[in-house]
Formats: sequence, structure tokens, C-alpha cells
Amino acid sequence: MVSASGRYVITFNGEIYNYLDLRRDLETSGPAPAWRGHSDTEVILAAIARWGIGPALERMTGMFALALWDREDRTLHIARDRLGEKPLYYGWLDATLVFASELKALRVHPSWQGHIDRGALALFLRHGYVPAPHSIYQGVRKLTPGTFLSVRADGSSEEKAYWSARNVAERGVAAPFAGSDAEAIETLERLLSRSIAGQMISDVPLGAFLSGGVDSSTVVALMQAQAARPVQTFTIGFREEGHNEAEHAKAVARHLGTDHTELYVTPAEARQVIPRLPELYDEPFSDSSQIPTFLVAQLARRKVTVSLSGDGGDELFGGYNRHFIGRGLWDRLRRVPPGLRSGAASAITSISPAHWNRFLTSFLKLAPAHYRYTNPGEKLHKLALVLGARDPNEIYLGLTSQWKHPSSVVYDGTEPVTALTNGDGSAALPDFTQRMMFLDLVGYLPDDILVKVDRAAMGVSLETRVPMLDHHVVEFAWQVPLSMKIRGGQGKWLLRQLLYKHVPRELIERPKTGFSVPIGEWLRGPLREWAEALLDQARLQREGFFDPAPIRDRWEEHLSGRRDWQESLWTVLMFQAWLEAERAPAAHPMAAARAEAAATISS
Repeated sequence: MVSASGRYVITFNGEIYNYLDLRRDLETSGPAPAWRGHSDTEVILAAIARWGIGPALERMTGMFALALWDREDRTLHIARDRLGEKPLYYGWLDATLVFASELKALRVHPSWQGHIDRGALALFLRHGYVPAPHSIYQGVRKLTPGTFLSVRADGSSEEKAYWSARNVAERGVAAPFAGSDAEAIETLERLLSRSIAGQMISDVPLGAFLSGGVDSSTVVALMQAQAARPVQTFTIGFREEGHNEAEHAKAVARHLGTDHTELYVTPAEARQVIPRLPELYDEPFSDSSQIPTFLVAQLARRKVTVSLSGDGGDELFGGYNRHFIGRGLWDRLRRVPPGLRSGAASAITSISPAHWNRFLTSFLKLAPAHYRYTNPGEKLHKLALVLGARDPNEIYLGLTSQWKHPSSVVYDGTEPVTALTNGDGSAALPDFTQRMMFLDLVGYLPDDILVKVDRAAMGVSLETRVPMLDHHVVEFAWQVPLSMKIRGGQGKWLLRQLLYKHVPRELIERPKTGFSVPIGEWLRGPLREWAEALLDQARLQREGFFDPAPIRDRWEEHLSGRRDWQESLWTVLMFQAWLEAERAPAAHPMAAARAEAAATISS
């Protein structure tokens, strides 16, 4: 779209939820723009023309990636939303600056080389995703959330932050909310309700994902409180024990009175998604909950075009197990000699997670509800990974690593510095738990959780919106004292109290299970032949990215049942599957477009 003056040209992906407020501000703060329509895109252009790119972005509430060409200054600006809900890649191909929301769009350029960045591959092997600003390709970067990049005609560039998660976290902790518990609950309800109200505005059918957990139930409860008719909610169910939350979601939906749709999926149906993953995710990505996420998006798209999601609650309000056990774990570990810790790790990992699960199940039934972890064996094996930690940061890194030493697996794969390994990149927060939550907010959330949801939904043409990531909610969450987030050995205390105003406690209080599929069992069964082909030693040697020895060792141990290496093996398999798809140009969905683009440009 071209601005009214003709100076600016914009391409824009996303939604600006407060665009009507911005429109009114533009009409009352100066000469009223000559509106040509009613879209948020036109309001963005008018706001930039009036206030400039930086101040306009500061006023916007939404999810977006945009590019703005200033014809007068001959400057290109590309910008991304505050929390990274929408993707934006950019890079130089010869003398051409390219940018897009998807890597597959960049691949059609005739100067595309596509050399794999081995440092980024090492990061992927550690985390299961490629963290911003890196991408899997050399010379291609992800724009950091909350920033805009200005590139002038002479090729010079400058990246600026218009919103900083680090500043928000540091300011919030330095000047905490001083009200009572009741006042905190009231403030959160007001802010979150306002965010949800703005995101429920839609000219197409709208619904919400509902797992029956705290986050999605809170979003749906506040949606239903404001809706004139039953909200459409969607849940995927599995018959396999430990991987199904559909019954809990149905109970919450029944209590709230939503128009609920659930679909029980067979393992075979879930596995049919796997061949589509390289195309859907565009670069290697190995959070296995990508499979049920795609399935629930596909289910929702049958009835709605927009779906709200509860993502963000864990990162903002202390919902991950590591948030409330990490600090205590370090306090205990540092008193134990390293040799004893190493011996304990060996003892734990000598027993498979499945055997631990069977052994511990009867004991956990006697424990309080919030200590009855699902898959306790898997959590014990994660504990073993961090028993050798020398400081709290190593505990967090160990708890969030698929491979502890990925550079020893990836040939020439030296890991670049990230916020996890660079002390200067993290926020100056006094508490270890707060530091973990901050790193989740700027790393795991945008590069894993939001990628997972956005790509799965876009794969079925469903738009997702995440009301907990309204920056007003985020800023308040960082002012909330830690004692209001984690209390009595349980996370998300404040969010739970808000939810209990709408949903009975007994429908919510249960162990956190996550949104998972039994990848480990599938790899020993129906996926074994597929995985064996991708992990073939000769193939790995020929491709030249991985040292086959540690991968084959884990594969053999996993098949034997001695160890459960599902996460680290799935990471390798997702790269291998992506590489296979990426290197099959004849079968590539963009092959025809690439040929057409090359012919057009050459002519």
C-alpha cells in the first residue's frame, strides 16, 4: 500500500489491535488524514507519516512484520513486533537486500546460495530451534523482536530497539507492584481482558485453542465473559496415557458454556504430519509438540479463520518446572562434591525413564497434587544432565539443552554467543528464577513456542493471536513480585487465582503434562525404519555435517530401551528430514516459482 502523500510504500503481515485508537489520535492531534479505507495498514502509514517510524512503532499494539520504503529518503525500514510473534528474515544476496516472512521466499532469488551455517546448526542441536538473530543459512538473519532495521541506498544500515524486554524486566523488578494479592488479581484481569477484547475484533469467524490447562482456560474464560454467544473452542485428544488433556478441556468448556469441538487422533494420523514438517517450518525445528499443534490448528480451521492461544503464561508467570525447582536445585547441588554428583548422574541414567516411571508412580500418588509429575523418569534424566553444573547459568543451559556438547557432534560447528552464554546479553536481575524467566521470554518463547504455533497455523491458513503477549500485560507481569508467581511450590499462582474466579479449582489442579506425543515409543516402533534411513552411518558421513559415532550410540541405546534419547534424536532427525527436503529441488514446492523468478529477472 502507498501512503496518501505517495512518500511511503509498505508491505505488512499481521494485525494492529489498537489501530482504531491510533486513528482517533491522528484525527485529533493534527490535520485529519484523508482516509481512503478502514484498514490497519492505512493507519500504520498515516502514523509513520505523522510521527516517524520509531514513535509510530512505540504506539502500536499488535503482532507484525513490516517493510517500509521511504521514497524521499531512499531508506528501507523493516520492523518486527515486540515479542516476535511474526517472523522476519533478511540478508544480502550479492548486492541485493532480500527480506521475507519465510525462508522459502528467499530461496526463489536467482542469486540464492543456501550455504548451511554450521554454528547455527550447533545451536539447533542444543536447543531444538535456531535462536535469533541466527538462521540455518549463512548470511541470512532473523530480525530481533522489538527492533527495526533501517537500510539506506548506499548500503549502510542501523538497527534500533523501539521496545526492550531487558529494560522492561529490569525496571519491573526494580519497582515492583506494591499492592495486595487482590489488587494484583484485579489489575491482571483488567489488562488481560482489555487485550482479549481487542484481539476478539474480527470480520471472520474466531475461536480459541483450549487444552484445559491454566493458560488457555484463562484466555477462554475471559473471552466467554465478554462474548454475546458461546466461544468456539478446539481440542485434540490422544488415547495414549500421559499424552491426553482432552477430557480436562471438555470439562472446562462445559463449565464455561463454550461451543466445543474435540477430535481424538490416532497415532497413525499424527504420524502422517511428519513428512510435512520440513515444508511447514522452513528451517530445522524439533519441538515434537509441533505435531499436535498442527492437528489442533487444522481442526480449528474447519470452523474459524482466527484462533486465540494461551501461550506466554509460563514465561511471564513462572509456569515451567525449572522456574520453581532450579534455584533450590542449585542451593543443594553446590554443597555436594562434584565426584558424588557425577556418580549420582550415572546411577540415574543407568535406569531408563520408563523403568523410573513404573517405580515412582505409586510413590507420587501419595504426594501433593503439584508434585505428581507426569513422566518423572524423563525429569530425572534431565536432572542428571545438570548435576555437574558449576553455576546457576549452567543449570539453566543444561535443563534447556538437547545435546550438552553440540560442537562435538557438528563438524566445524562452533556455537555463536547467545543470550544464554553471554552475560552481557541477559538482564541484570537479582534472582536466578527471574533470570531463567527472562531467558525464556527472549529465547524459548519467540524462537520455539511462537514459531511452533505460527508455522503450524499458517500451514492451514489459520491466524493465531496471543493476548498474554500484549506488551501492557508483559510489563505488568515483570512488576509482579516473584512471591505472587510462585507460591507453595507451585507456579503461575497469580494467573491461577484469576482463573479460579471463573473456573472451579478442581477442574484445573493437576500435574502439568504439556502438549506431547510419544515420539520415543514411535522411534522404537512405526518410525524406526524412517529414522534408521536418516541416521544411517554412511549417509551421515557422506553429508558431512555430523559425527556419526555419538548419534549412532544414542540411537542404539534408545532402541535397546536402556536410555530415552527421544529429544536429542528427534533434533537430529528433524535436521536430516529438512536437509532431504531442502536438497530435492525437483520436489521442492517452490521449484517452479524459483525457475519463473529467474526467467523473469533475467529477461
